[in-house]
Amino acid sequence: MPPVPPSHRQFASDNYAGIAPEALAAMQEANLGHAPGYGDDPWTAEAADLLRGLFQTDCDVYFAFNGTAANSLALAAMTQSYHSVLCHETAHVETDECGAPEFFSNGTKVLTMPGEGGKVTPDGIRHLVEKRSDIHYPKPRVVSITQATEQGTVYALEEVRAVGAAARALGLRVHMDGARFANAVAALGCSPAEVTWQAGVDVLCFGGTKNGMAVGEAVVFFDRALSEEFAYRCKQAGQLASKMRFLAAPWVGMLRRGAWLRHAAQANAMAALLHARLRAAPGVRALRAPQANSVFVELAPGLGDALRARGWRFYDFIAGAGSRLMCAWDTTPEDVEALVADVAALAPPR
Repeated sequence: MPPVPPSHRQFASDNYAGIAPEALAAMQEANLGHAPGYGDDPWTAEAADLLRGLFQTDCDVYFAFNGTAANSLALAAMTQSYHSVLCHETAHVETDECGAPEFFSNGTKVLTMPGEGGKVTPDGIRHLVEKRSDIHYPKPRVVSITQATEQGTVYALEEVRAVGAAARALGLRVHMDGARFANAVAALGCSPAEVTWQAGVDVLCFGGTKNGMAVGEAVVFFDRALSEEFAYRCKQAGQLASKMRFLAAPWVGMLRRGAWLRHAAQANAMAALLHARLRAAPGVRALRAPQANSVFVELAPGLGDALRARGWRFYDFIAGAGSRLMCAWDTTPEDVEALVADVAALAPPR
């Protein structure tokens, strides 16, 4: 396999990107001297306070290494082993976490539903809840929604509110997998509060890694009653960092002056540009307009292999159709044009 030219930033995943300068600077500042361990440091305290300010509420905040742990431990805190979690059939908690939600909850069942664009609907929730009520059925307890979804779509405010209202009416809690929450907020142009607790979300797993951090997700409990003894869950699951300041400091750097939202908006803008340029390129059929920072296309036979031979990386198996091209906080117009130029050069003749 030929080496990737240094000028290429990849489109396989926003996980490929490096650390945003604001996050890195905060880590370097936290590295000056000693600080207490296990979260008893000023960086962790400030990061939690900044998140409370961002969401305009007195939420309870914890930091985990990755999204799988954040989602799984949050869901475990909301359920008993005989409960079930309702989600979309393509949700990350169902398809890409190796059974971790079930494992950390000691057996909670994940029940899935279809839905256009990777979204759950009130009707889908009601169907799973009302189809059975006997003791042999795992009792529905939580609805989990992904914002933005695995298919690159974004729940509009009214859609989150509708899910929240349906969940409340049925006695369910709402969990939001926000691995790309920043991109969704940038796309919606709303406040983080409006699309979370004010719309009925009880717990948010706010992704930092895909937003420009080296590692780290924030588990934000808007209902503090749900976070009782959550610190013990984190410790037992290996998520209590001994040098917690290095998980927390990047949040401080990204939140202090709004870099988290600027970087998300940049990624979204590059996805819009990539979509526009590929729509006019030979050998490519755009599957849908991007709503956040992902672009889904269908490539002519052989074009995908030719692009990979040229050094480009992207996924074909995400959400079951087409090729996914993901833009990151550091994607530039030059990166987009480099890919589009290779598409034009390698596309089969019409």
